[in-house]
Order: sequence, then C-alpha cells, then structure tokens
Amino acid sequence: MKTTGGTDDQKRRAGERAAELVSDGDVVGLGTGSTAAHAIRALGQAVDDGLDLRGVPTSFDSRALAREAGIPLRSLDEVDGVDLAIDGADQVDEDLQAIKGGGAAHAREKVVDAAADRFVVVADPSKVTEALSRPVPVEVLPDAHAAVERDLTDLGGEPTLRRAERKDGPVVTDNGNLLFDCDFGVVDDPASLATGLSGLPGVVEHGLFVGLVDTVYVGTDDDVEVRRRE
Repeated sequence: MKTTGGTDDQKRRAGERAAELVSDGDVVGLGTGSTAAHAIRALGQAVDDGLDLRGVPTSFDSRALAREAGIPLRSLDEVDGVDLAIDGADQVDEDLQAIKGGGAAHAREKVVDAAADRFVVVADPSKVTEALSRPVPVEVLPDAHAAVERDLTDLGGEPTLRRAERKDGPVVTDNGNLLFDCDFGVVDDPASLATGLSGLPGVVEHGLFVGLVDTVYVGTDDDVEVRRRE
C-alpha cells in the first residue's frame, strides 16, 4: 500500500489506537492506505485473540490485506450497517474536512465511510493542515473524461489525468473508471466545491469528504493526538 509522508511508527500508533475502538460483534469498514493498513493488521491480531467482528473492505488492497490478517469479510450489501469505519486521508483540516483518493479508492471508501455510525480517520502529522489544498481526486466515467475535464476547468480547477506507474496509460480504478487530480489551490469552502463537483455529469465521485469525519487519530513520535468534531 502507498506510503507517503510521516513515519511508519506514527502511522502504526494511529492505526493501532483506532483499532482499539472496535467492540465484539462490530461491523467495521476497512480503509485503504498505509496508515489504515496498521489498523487492519491490529484487527487481525484481535480476531486471532477471539474478537468477533466482520470487515467491509473499501478496495482490492484492503480486501487482500484483511484476508491475509484473517478478518471475516462481508460486502456492504450483506450487513445491516457499519458500526465503525477506519480509514486514512491524504489531507485533513482543522474542521475535520478531508481529501481522500490518493490510492484511487475514494468512491468505495466514501460509500462505506458514510454508512458508518462512526468514521475515524487515522493519519500522521504530515496529513494535518489548516486548510485543504491538495489536488482533489475526481473519478469519472471513461467516455465522459473530455467533457468532465472542461467542466472542471470551468469550476476553476486545473485537472490532470492520473497516469499509471510502470505501465502506459492512465490509472483505472477498481470500478473501471478514470481519475483526474484537480488542483483548486486552497479550498476555502469545501462544502460548496463538493456540491459543484457532485453536480457534474460524468463524475462518479470526488475525494472531498465533507461532514463525514467524526474523529481523527494523529499518530505522533510518542503518542496519539485525538481530534473530535465539535
């Protein structure tokens, strides 16, 4: 899984602390990324120790890691609800608004995270910022990518089609779609931008997570800082 910024120890502290929130019988959304991976491994150990839980993976990678860890898996359609979702973020601001999608899994992540009674973001200090400013991932239908690119430009963004590494061509998501990384500079009003992106024909999902995060666990060099939505 992709690892950028922060140290592995910081990420491990955040992921393992969040895993401690899971209770016996819970349905848990299993996020994607290097910090969420630590939570998945910790939950696998808890299952080995007798904890009863079911995991709902958000991507191919999280499903594979959860299987390796021995976590019983279900699809979202197979459960009545999600008690807790644990996921990473590419950036999270002081109001607990987040940008996700660096791993190209934000569409499935948002469905699972929004369905959860509690959504906890796990992060290292490099992901925490005063205001969101990273390019926003936008998943689009392949046949609509040219039209969406024009619409993103009209919204004030600078879209770049995400290219695959070690292969020719663009990144293709688990859903079979393409991705733009759209630079809007500093996002002063995430809610308004999220509404604008959602209204574009051909957009499957965007990486702005507005009003969804309940708590952020930030792993530091020797502890975990907890930030809660007021």
